[in-house]
Amino acid sequence: MPAGGDTTIDDPSPEELTDARVAAVRLTLARLKLGPADLDDVTAFLADVEHSGSAGTLHKLPRAGRRPDLLLFVGVGAGDEAGWRAAGAKLARSASGEPTLTVLLPDDVTPAAVRGLGEGLWLASYRFRLGADEPPELRRVVLAPPPSGTASTDLAAGLAVAKVTAESTVLARDLTNMPSDEKTPAWFAKRVEKAAAGVPGVTVTVRDPKILAEQGFNAILAVGGGSTRGPRLVELSWRPRGAQRHVVLVGKGITFDTGGICVKPLSGMKLMRKDMAGAAAVVATTLAAASLRLPLRITALAPLAENALGADSFRPGDVVRHYGGITSEIHNTDAEGRLVLGDAMAYAVRRLRPDAIIDLATLTGAQGVALGKRTAALYSHNDTLAGQLADAAATAGESVWRMPLHDDYVEALDSDVADIVNSTDVGAGSLMAALYLREFTGGLRQQWAHVDMSSSAWADSADGELAKGATGWGVRTLLRWLETTS
Repeated sequence: MPAGGDTTIDDPSPEELTDARVAAVRLTLARLKLGPADLDDVTAFLADVEHSGSAGTLHKLPRAGRRPDLLLFVGVGAGDEAGWRAAGAKLARSASGEPTLTVLLPDDVTPAAVRGLGEGLWLASYRFRLGADEPPELRRVVLAPPPSGTASTDLAAGLAVAKVTAESTVLARDLTNMPSDEKTPAWFAKRVEKAAAGVPGVTVTVRDPKILAEQGFNAILAVGGGSTRGPRLVELSWRPRGAQRHVVLVGKGITFDTGGICVKPLSGMKLMRKDMAGAAAVVATTLAAASLRLPLRITALAPLAENALGADSFRPGDVVRHYGGITSEIHNTDAEGRLVLGDAMAYAVRRLRPDAIIDLATLTGAQGVALGKRTAALYSHNDTLAGQLADAAATAGESVWRMPLHDDYVEALDSDVADIVNSTDVGAGSLMAALYLREFTGGLRQQWAHVDMSSSAWADSADGELAKGATGWGVRTLLRWLETTS
């Protein structure tokens, strides 16, 4: 596939899809002409090189003094969306030193393939730096479909969805990557308001500490009580006319977690700026769904707090009364995420009464021990809902594994002075957190799913479409699920 700044384009007015937040890379649909000599080079090279065609494999053919001066051959595997996503990611990294990349699309390319390619190109091009940085040279990618293939309008539609998906994932990555000296609950709320201002039909409500106290969100207040930077609850709503279904997405939003009085060791605190990745994912997903005009009502709830160590920190042995009345005895102040989620979920069940409720949280280290860095833990009593989410994750290029929600350990949640305890010593940490959250689902127990994505929210190194740092995990999965259920 050709790369080079002087590639001949015979369409003077291609449809362009670009946005500064998507790694500053412009993707364009256009036509391309290759001469007989170029085709001879391709034929000879492919005959001489071992090219398996597996997804993401790549070979380079330099052509000094010719135009284009470099040809890249990338495999797409079976040619499905995942293969094209892997190819896009590989191309983005391999051509990062080129100002322009042109991708020849085959006759049988589909809108889904173009969506995967676009997501791979944009997401692998992502960079987050607050200091001086030398950005990649790649600024423009031209996708060149054959005249006899799928209509350019259909391919443009696939590319447009890829752009929205990449934008929303980048927003979640940016929010999660931001250091916590800047990223307070108030800062996060303002960033959501700013992002929502550009999306018609979206409304934002931000509850500050005074309103949280008036309305009974006592767990959010307790977790945020030790910090001078007070908590917030962000409610982001997309409510299209005629929507027949309402989904609530709840995301854990701990902007930094010291562990509170049960303080974390240094090694466990270094990356705690990522402890609001669930909140970032649900607000970004809702904005994406609104941008795509999905015909269902969506409410994102982001309970935000900084779990700090201070004179007003909540303590082991305290009893917190959640929104709606359930009480929690505090056994561990470092099990704070489930507390703020409990407030938000109780509010969703009692006041919003959705058809389904999904919560997303960087909740437990046990999730990573069980499933590693790339797979999130999925809990649900609903086989259909769990299957839909698992399918959506697989299609989107993410991964979940359904875990058991057995009642064997429920009695471990019993408290002598409250309804439940927020932490136990029985092990099965991810399961116990899920059982705790289940207490706040009320009559929606069968319409609820919990996703623990603690390890999946962060990548230690670049891998495929993932850049080092925040992954934006969950945005693509939730958006695919919303697309298929709307």
